[in-house]
Amino acid sequence: MPRPTARVLTLLELLQSGGVRTVAELADRLGVEGRTVRRYVDQLIDLDVPVESVRGRYGGYRLGPGYRMPPLMLSEDEALAVLLGLVAVRRAGSATADRTAGETASAKIRRVLPKHVAHRLDALLEALDFTDRPGEPDAPDSGVLLTIADAVRHRRPVTIRYTGRDGRRSERTLHAYGIVAHSGRWYVTGEDPAIGEERTFRLDRIADARALPGSFDAPAGPDPAQRVLAGFATAEYRYEVTLRIHGTVEQIRAHLPASVAILEELEPEAVLEQDTERWLRVEVRAERLDWVPPVLAALDRPFVIERPDELRDLVLALADRLATHARRD
Repeated sequence: MPRPTARVLTLLELLQSGGVRTVAELADRLGVEGRTVRRYVDQLIDLDVPVESVRGRYGGYRLGPGYRMPPLMLSEDEALAVLLGLVAVRRAGSATADRTAGETASAKIRRVLPKHVAHRLDALLEALDFTDRPGEPDAPDSGVLLTIADAVRHRRPVTIRYTGRDGRRSERTLHAYGIVAHSGRWYVTGEDPAIGEERTFRLDRIADARALPGSFDAPAGPDPAQRVLAGFATAEYRYEVTLRIHGTVEQIRAHLPASVAILEELEPEAVLEQDTERWLRVEVRAERLDWVPPVLAALDRPFVIERPDELRDLVLALADRLATHARRD
């Protein structure tokens, strides 16, 4: 059962969320009677917290205007949750460019943790590991990230200075639909009104972002994450690969996710109702082809290569190597 002091702090948190809170609501949230709520309010007033009483049918209590909130107070579980979140973000490579901010935030929280909680956290961090180790990818600038996020929320155009993967620098206007984190990197997707096309930009390649006057309407359709994945799958690359694969969508997606391949269902086949396997057309764009044959081998489903011819040669070469290794003693 929570101690009275803990309930008083919970009452303060409820009042800090804004608005008028009725005695009945506060009593229900705290698990006490109405007269106990009034006693807790008196304790807050004794601590110079300006709690105001509001009369009337919908009366109750609220904090006085201009009240400065006290320092942040976290329970043990809340502190652990915040620290684990900071560690996970940093280890996943999704932190903003100012990594010092995350480290100092972690240090401040750790300094005020009770010793037994700090020991529990240390033990957890020693046991914690990640299967995905992206290394140290470039991270977006905090100012750029916040400026674009504000532009997304208020549907304002934003001008950005961008460096492409070819090293070319440009300045352009963007109607940003949303910010997406994918595989350890941050992206912004939206429309480039100068060319009337949707574009996706890596946030770490944006050197500066400034909001512009005016507004725009976001289109209906896929959400920003789906738009980013579709952009990856349709981006310009050296090779355009077209396959026909017999299997289920789930089987194919397990090896060729939406960020890599586009799936298209071919003419319906005469199959049993419970049979979800069918021929699907798969389109992939790639700078290199050498990774495709091993993926097809791992997929282990019937397939037909429509293009390019170079891929057929690579698949046959892989099959010959596997057959040669299998014949060895």
